[in-house]
Amino acid sequence: MVDEQLAARLEQVRADIADAARAAGRDAAELTTIVVTKFHPASLIRDLVALGVRDFGENRHQEAQAKAAELHDLDLRWHFVGQLQTKKARQVRRYADVIHSIDRDALVDALAEGDRVQCFVQLNLTDDPARGGVADAELEALVERVLAAPAIDLLGVMAVAPLDEDPRRAFARVRAASERVRSLAPNAAAISAGMSHDFAEAIAEGATHLRIGSAITGNRPERL
Repeated sequence: MVDEQLAARLEQVRADIADAARAAGRDAAELTTIVVTKFHPASLIRDLVALGVRDFGENRHQEAQAKAAELHDLDLRWHFVGQLQTKKARQVRRYADVIHSIDRDALVDALAEGDRVQCFVQLNLTDDPARGGVADAELEALVERVLAAPAIDLLGVMAVAPLDEDPRRAFARVRAASERVRSLAPNAAAISAGMSHDFAEAIAEGATHLRIGSAITGNRPERL
């Protein structure tokens, strides 16, 4: 039996997304909700599938790989949303349908050949180079490299709002970056932005893919 609290949290988030979309003059059906299941067991994913969820996000390769193998009997869409080591890129592509964290040339080159994969270019919204994402000034150059890679389909831009900045303002910068990306690749109009605490602001600024964890899954265990 599916956990009633899990079902209630999912229903609440779906209602909140619908409200935020309506307030922004958008259609909630155009939004993809990715449930981030880091540290949660595969059994929780099965429960969410029973509730109609298909898109799942993971940010640690070893954990994601194990879950994808355990749940191979289900029709799931796996999103890799964490920082990706170049040496792990080809392994991640074996199970991930979408990679949200393309942020450097070496990673593009590692994925350039082989089975096709959909990707987002991640933009760093801070001045800290240690944070994931390409610097704003280098965005177009990275996009052009992605577009030249035969096996990569560029969906758009991804970002995480800094904790010390108003999320609506941060996501407005992501929207502007998306417009720059679309000037190079008109079909790359998707925006991966918004998490449990700021998805309403992301929706207001055009997000198409929401990465939501604890608001749906509840507090995550420390380890599997």
